[in-house]
Formats: sequence, C-alpha cells, structure tokens
Amino acid sequence: MKKRKLGNSGLEVSAMGLGCMGMSFAYGTTPDKKEMIALIHVAVERGLTFFDTAQIYGPFTNEELVGEALAPYRDQVVIATKFGFSFKDGKESGINSRPEHIKQTVEGSLKRLKIETIDLLYQHRVDPDVPIEEVAGAIKDLIQEGKIKHWGLSEAGVQTIRRAHAVQSITAVQSEYSMWWRRPEEELLPALEELGIGFVPFSPLGKGFLTGRIDKNSTFASSDFRNIVPRFTPENLDANQVLVELIKKVAAEKNATPAQIALAWLLAQKPWIVPIPGTTKLGRLDENLGAVDLDLTPEELGDLNTAISKITIAGDRYPEALEKRTGL
Repeated sequence: MKKRKLGNSGLEVSAMGLGCMGMSFAYGTTPDKKEMIALIHVAVERGLTFFDTAQIYGPFTNEELVGEALAPYRDQVVIATKFGFSFKDGKESGINSRPEHIKQTVEGSLKRLKIETIDLLYQHRVDPDVPIEEVAGAIKDLIQEGKIKHWGLSEAGVQTIRRAHAVQSITAVQSEYSMWWRRPEEELLPALEELGIGFVPFSPLGKGFLTGRIDKNSTFASSDFRNIVPRFTPENLDANQVLVELIKKVAAEKNATPAQIALAWLLAQKPWIVPIPGTTKLGRLDENLGAVDLDLTPEELGDLNTAISKITIAGDRYPEALEKRTGL
C-alpha cells in the first residue's frame, strides 16, 4: 500500500483511509457488528492504516466498534475521531465545543477506542458560540497532556482554519470533496497548501452516486440519510446521470470501475490528499483500494476536468439546516 503524509505534520498514513460511519450509522439498516469487525481486519491486512470515526456516529457505537476492531493492531494504525456535539438520551442535542466539554468528551472517546492517545482529533463542526482560538487552546492542552497527537477541523471555512492554526498547528482538514462537489478547489485547497495542512475528503464517491449504481429509480431505507439530501431526489439523480456517464466512459477506457476513476481523480489532485471512502462490503473495499494504483495521466486529467467543468450539478448537497452547520 502506498503511503502519504498529511501536510507538513509528518503524520504518514495509507494513501487511502476507511470511513467507518456507515458501519453503524446513517445508511439504513445497521450491518452485523462481527462482520464489520472482520471487514476492518481485512482492511488492515490489505495495508490500510487510516480509520475514521466520530462520537456522533451512533452516537458512540461506531467508536466502540472501531476500538474493538483495531485493538489487535494499535501500533500499526492511525485512528481519527471527532468531537463537537452534546448528547441527551442517546441522541445528538446540538453543537458544543466549549473547552471543558471537549476535554470531557475526549476521555469518553479514549475509553471507547481502547487507546491512550487519539492519533487525530477533529472538531466535527465549528461552534459559532465558542471562538476557535479557545477550541485550539483546549486542544493544545490535550496535546501537552498526551491525550491526542494531532488535530484538525471538519467543514471549516478558510479564515477559521487560519485562526485555529495560529494557536495550534493543524494536521488535517476534513471536508466533502468529489467530482460532484468541487467547491474546496476555490479557496480551501490553496489555503491548505499554503499552510502545509493535509486534506481528507469524505464522501469521495458522492455518497455512492459516483459508483454508477444509483439512478432515479433507486430507493433507500427509511433510516437512510440520503432520503433528506436534495441531490438524491429522483429528478436530481436523473439530471446528474450525465456526470456518471462521463465517468463510466473514462472507466471503460482505463479498464477500471467508475468508483476507481472517481477515487483516482481525487488522489491525483494533490499528494497530501487522503480520501476516506466508506463501505460495508469486502468487494467494494477491494474495488476502492484498486484506485490507489490507477494512474491518470496529466492529459487524461485535463480532459476529465474540462468535461466535468461543463456539467452543472443539480441539487444541494445538504438540506438547508445542515448546510448552515458548515463553514464552506
């Protein structure tokens, strides 16, 4: 497995990570826990060293799953988790990044993950009621205490990133980025390159859409998050098929799958980008990993980018209430 470093931090991880959210949260029926632990074990055997979870996934059950699965491999892997929400009666009850809350919730994450130090801790969403300098100060304390090694922000705006980085150096920023959500290219990626911060794109396959296996006739379980995503209405899925057809065409030319083309495209953007596609199936895991060794030539990339830029994507990526929680 090829390795990459997240910015100037020196934190080295596999060129692709594994997003573990869907193993216990957000995408309909919860998979069998033993099967997910076995899948994580296979991922480690395949060379993956970077695993992503969060307190809110469950809540808490995903951290417990990841902690149990990776306990035998602790010295071989990098575990990333996230803070930033309060919980009541087993459900999320609002954004909360007060310093005392951060320190309290980190203790819970350490126990659930069965580790003494968190490799990479993200603020899951920026808290408008807490200055980012206070958040960074709390993180600095936790680093000095040995509770965490590296930190980052998720879905934060460029100015917030700069302010936080000035207090405590940021290792990575996590945000959505894919062929059908390219806004990070406008301001975020140039700022990260300037500051020496790594980038970890989530939903690199467009929540499954870029695999080519979803169309206007697709249906999702009642508990599947995509039911409330504007881009996943039948009319928007139909309108956006033009992008999938483009990816399928390139995939056929490269003897690859659409998912592999979408991931290879991301990997080709910058050497400090590490996507974290999620899956609950072994076949999909192996398919995704195939993208690491799939090279797109500069000419192929240029042609692909030109073609993508002519496509207008229909539908917002989040419902309005959730989009307000992002800084992009």
